[in-house]
Amino acid sequence: MDYLQGLNPEQKAAVQQIKGPVMIIAGAGSGKTRVITYRVAHLLRSGVDSFNILVLTFTNKAAKEMRERINHIVGPEAKNIWMGTFHSVFSKILRVEADKLGYPNNFTIYDTDDSKSVIRAILKEMQLDDKLYSQNFVYNRISAAKNNLVGWQEYQNNEQIQADDFSSGRGQMGKIYEMYAQRCYRAGAMDFDDLLFKTNELLKRYPEVLNKYQHKFKYLMVDEYQDTNFSQYLIVKRLAAVNENICVVGDDAQSIYAFRGANIQNILNFEKDYPDLKVFKLEQNYRSTQNIVNVANSIIANNKDQLKKNVFSEKESGDKIKVMRAFSDNEEGKLVADAIMQQRSTTGEKWNDYAILYRTNAQSRSMEEALRKNGIPYKIYGGLSFYQRKEIKDLIAYFRLTFNPNDEEALKRVINYPKRGIGDTTVDRIIVAADKNNLTPFEVILQAPRYVEKAPASLNAFAAMIQSFQVITKNLSAYEAALHIAQHSGLLKDLYEDKSVEGLNRYENIQELLNGIKEFSEREDIEEKGLDIFMQDVALLTNDDNDKNKDADTVSLMTIHSSKGLEFANVHVVGLEENLFPSQMSLNARSDLEEERRLFYVAVTRAERKLTISYATSRFKFGTLINCEPSRFLDEIDAKYLELDFTAKPAPSSSFGNERTAWTRKTDGQQDTYSKPKAATSAPVKTTSILAKAHVPSPGFKPSDTSNLQVGMEVEHERFGFGKVINLEGNKPDIKATIFFKEIGQKQLLLKFAKLSIVNG
Repeated sequence: MDYLQGLNPEQKAAVQQIKGPVMIIAGAGSGKTRVITYRVAHLLRSGVDSFNILVLTFTNKAAKEMRERINHIVGPEAKNIWMGTFHSVFSKILRVEADKLGYPNNFTIYDTDDSKSVIRAILKEMQLDDKLYSQNFVYNRISAAKNNLVGWQEYQNNEQIQADDFSSGRGQMGKIYEMYAQRCYRAGAMDFDDLLFKTNELLKRYPEVLNKYQHKFKYLMVDEYQDTNFSQYLIVKRLAAVNENICVVGDDAQSIYAFRGANIQNILNFEKDYPDLKVFKLEQNYRSTQNIVNVANSIIANNKDQLKKNVFSEKESGDKIKVMRAFSDNEEGKLVADAIMQQRSTTGEKWNDYAILYRTNAQSRSMEEALRKNGIPYKIYGGLSFYQRKEIKDLIAYFRLTFNPNDEEALKRVINYPKRGIGDTTVDRIIVAADKNNLTPFEVILQAPRYVEKAPASLNAFAAMIQSFQVITKNLSAYEAALHIAQHSGLLKDLYEDKSVEGLNRYENIQELLNGIKEFSEREDIEEKGLDIFMQDVALLTNDDNDKNKDADTVSLMTIHSSKGLEFANVHVVGLEENLFPSQMSLNARSDLEEERRLFYVAVTRAERKLTISYATSRFKFGTLINCEPSRFLDEIDAKYLELDFTAKPAPSSSFGNERTAWTRKTDGQQDTYSKPKAATSAPVKTTSILAKAHVPSPGFKPSDTSNLQVGMEVEHERFGFGKVINLEGNKPDIKATIFFKEIGQKQLLLKFAKLSIVNG
């Protein structure tokens, strides 16, 4: 039991509670991974069979790290644990049980690009308006339906869904969904959402299969439970129903993936499913200084929907959190770059000790420009992953076609690459013939003279090549099979002959892929090493498994969503402005606003030693310079933890002409006082509180009934100040008012949310 000695009392209690339903609320930096690891090790040390343990994670990286730690404690027995992402574990089950659902065991897993390609083809065939039926909208609509366990039949029979679609002019969505599902089925393919959707179908339709896995997985653990969607929730609940030895680990304060379908209610209401639940709260933060933890606590305290906890740190107090004001987004980038440069020259830290986090990818531009001008090396995360590059996807398409010749998307991708005289017209004829005769495109190609008018001889050669790959690869290792396909498909030769810089890079990428497959072939920790198994691993990589290696000595730039699970010594959170952070899309519902606040909480808790927050008072948006208001989240931070650094020079009067009013909030309970900032000097302006407040509401300010608001009326807004209505558009209850405010200029507001006081009617 020596591995228990390094745990604090609450961690130790959570690790040792192995029977019954358990919920571990793990605050940021509280040693969550250690607790999960040690709890699994403790299960094994307590006599639980490793084959009876299921651990579900959200990234392959997390699963790999946990398995390595468990192996270090208990040895090779760790290999037998079913541990991995939801998608990887359930795809493994589906490959065993797929025939029950009418799928081949070697089904292809479509990535997002594959799915959108299928949708694009369907939209083209149906001749639908791409403005109403954009491929992104259709893809997201189908994905949301599957995550809520709504199949195409249920979709078409649901009166509410149909009413919504027809009212928006998208009455063909049900038919598109049906055709998409049928195309995937015909191709022997499942998309990412299907891996959960079909698992639910399997467990619901086949009680004997459910019973089999309920008794196999006697102990379940789920990491990051706050990120589960309805489909994942239901699978876990079904599997745990017999033994109820289920342990979920997570932090409701870090639930930030509602846009992916994550439902925070799963963790908030977990006790309703398991009344005998034992709850453990990991509240000691081992990552951040006291000041950073206190700031995070003051932010999240404003959320109503949460599991209360008192996160604390026993580290040093640390620096106060610096708040920087810039007068433009470009100047914000300069301030951040200068601050990093200055701090690094003083402390001697590495570049990779710094991270810049932002709400949207578009914000990276001003940061990049400033870093480049200062000669600071940086890397943007969340860009194109290795496996999304064209040449990699081309070779992988050949692999896919070898193991599943019915894979229509793979076939369309490589049937004429490298060029072999099979034009688009021929491909279209193949697809039409396949649809008409209820065949797969590859089956049509095998009988090309019968089905395809003017079929080129190269079709026979292509089919013969794929069939030869199927035969030859059966007796080769993953690396030998991959190399054979790369060479004999002509792909390797085509890239080698391209002597341009881009061609050389593409060729080197293919070599890197082959090197990776060779490394896979030589691994000793896995039994099955075929190319088909490697393909499964690649298909199940998540966005979060992309390279986030901090070994490279560069400043890290990424969205806050991408930063979850990471930590840095010094963090700059930029763009703290209304309508940017919180996002404008989040301001119509409290649940959305609370998710934005949780996102800010995640950003703050990435910092270990120093946290800096910045905002701009003007920013370019769609080519237009707009006035920006400081984020409401800044007002929610307890002033005693902040240090203002307002050294930025005001923008020229020709740009905006309004100088914002800094305000100082006293913390002794007295009335707030406001004062105009002094002219900028070389020394930072430091106050005890925060920021620019554009307007002080009039005494007794109260929103008016605006149902009869008219152009020309003067109004007051509690933050924007006094203004005049210059335009009204739309119909009740969604009337939009364009108002020119004296202090900040023109704004468009939705009246039902605006809370305006009519001053002069």
